[in-house]
Amino acid sequence: MRRALIAVGVGLSVLGSTVITEPAQAASVLAVPLSPTVTAAQQVARFWLADGAANLKNATPYAVQTAVGGEHLSTDIVPDGPPASIPPLEEPASPEGELPTTSGKVFFIGSDLQPHWCTGTAVRSKYRNVVATAGHCLLDTEAPAGPLTKWVFVPGYSEGMTPFGLYVGKQGVVHYDFDDIRDHDRDLAFVNVYRGVVSSSPDVLTDAGNLAENVGGQGVAFNQPLAPTVDVFGYPAGPNPDGSRPYTGETLERSTGSAFAMKVTGLPVDRPIGVNSPFTGEGSLGSSWLTHYASDSRTGYLNGITISVSDTDGDSRYDTGVSPYFDGELFTVYQKAANYWTGSIA
Repeated sequence: MRRALIAVGVGLSVLGSTVITEPAQAASVLAVPLSPTVTAAQQVARFWLADGAANLKNATPYAVQTAVGGEHLSTDIVPDGPPASIPPLEEPASPEGELPTTSGKVFFIGSDLQPHWCTGTAVRSKYRNVVATAGHCLLDTEAPAGPLTKWVFVPGYSEGMTPFGLYVGKQGVVHYDFDDIRDHDRDLAFVNVYRGVVSSSPDVLTDAGNLAENVGGQGVAFNQPLAPTVDVFGYPAGPNPDGSRPYTGETLERSTGSAFAMKVTGLPVDRPIGVNSPFTGEGSLGSSWLTHYASDSRTGYLNGITISVSDTDGDSRYDTGVSPYFDGELFTVYQKAANYWTGSIA
């Protein structure tokens, strides 16, 4: 059954950028309910936190669309409008290290009815409650009947720990073309999450605060030139084609490379971009691509999201992350999510 279509126009003043103004029919944005009631969200939180968070610990990396054929192109990407950006919100605390606490794992139940995870990242929004990830880490593309269920986000996830709480998804937002025709130029999702919770005792959920007030929020940027330096943050876990496993998926990893236009085979996408990155596909789906990343503040601008990886030089090791180009159409998807309030479930 086709879900309701929400058409959104853009006419927002954006800090440090040109304002994009487009007619409402220029963008089609779809709001996807996840856990729309407090009762449903509480049940989801208890599912993941019960028995010492056993379901979080037993989840496996999502293995859908993890690798494609690809090659570098020397051409540039032509933006579909003027550039737009929203600055990051710095994290309130300053833990040791140079990795952002905005990154974490999104957990959900796949079409195989088993718990899985992708990577996600907190981004700045009006109500401090938005997570960015790949569109196919929100919508079930294996059995296209709706969203992946029991969707939650755990920022700063490391070896089974939930240091900043668990955040249940209330609503996901995607471009209509990704839901309708699986256009992977639109394989990007923003999810509005409730305030975080921790399990203080069996069946008791304690409020842990708003997401971005706890970990900060990365900026976002659209219609930008391809960046000479991109920092990718994710939880890669799967094997290379040669069988080697350089990552465990238990801790957040970082790679740095340049962005470039790509040609991709095996995936319906017209304007993919790539970044030099050794991340394997399983686990790193949804990894954030941050430009202008500053290690002291642990912030930058989200300007790409890993939707697959590729071995472009044929040495049986992945060397490239693949993302849709963040254009004006995807900016409207972000803007819909950025202005949606969620609330508390505790």
